[in-house]
Amino acid sequence: MSRTRTILRRAGAVTALTAAGVLAAAGVASAHVTVHPDSYAKGATDGVLTFRVPNEEDNASTTRVQVFLPTDHPVLGVLVHPQDGWTAQVTDTKLKTPVKTDDGTITDAVSEITFSGGKIAPGQYEDFNVAFGQLPDDADQLTFKTLQTYSDGKIVRWIEEAQGGQAPENPAPVLKLTAKGAEDGTGTATASPAGSKGSGSAGSTASAGDSTARGLGIAGLVVGVLGLAAAGFAVVRGRSAGSRAE
Repeated sequence: MSRTRTILRRAGAVTALTAAGVLAAAGVASAHVTVHPDSYAKGATDGVLTFRVPNEEDNASTTRVQVFLPTDHPVLGVLVHPQDGWTAQVTDTKLKTPVKTDDGTITDAVSEITFSGGKIAPGQYEDFNVAFGQLPDDADQLTFKTLQTYSDGKIVRWIEEAQGGQAPENPAPVLKLTAKGAEDGTGTATASPAGSKGSGSAGSTASAGDSTARGLGIAGLVVGVLGLAAAGFAVVRGRSAGSRAE
């Protein structure tokens, strides 16, 4: 009996440690800047993009967020929603290739939005809502590189793009553009902002639309089941060996 208990204790410890490591990795993987919704129809009009910024530091607050909009496939008619405690500075850039629209030719577009003056405390997040007039119809996705500055001077650069199916350590927010009319038959945006309130707990952020975290969580459960199965096999084998010895 003592040998059986020892086997079960060791198997249980290994299983718990492995599962804990997997779940911890899931939490880290999900704590990055994201854009919501994660997809729109190509050429969608009159919609809203929500940039969700979590604070992943323990002893510093986020005090500055810089979102860079692509200018090779520009987002037209950008408007920033007022955010309590934050000041938004919008930077326009002259386009290399003007965009022709029903209202005329557009020669300038927003290339950067800087939010400053506010604070995102540890364990919290902030939602920054940005309205647009029209999304490009000649791209499959838009990448919004983002810089997150903390009160201790640290800057996290969310600028990396996935390569070869591998998730980068500091991924940039990516908006997928689907075929025109794939969502509602018109190409007009129908999605709503990620939330009506601009702040909340980081726990909500960690689970929002993060398939990587869900996959890792499932992997943790699988590891636990395999660990228990191994423990049961070890017990049966131990008993079998004991009976043969007798």
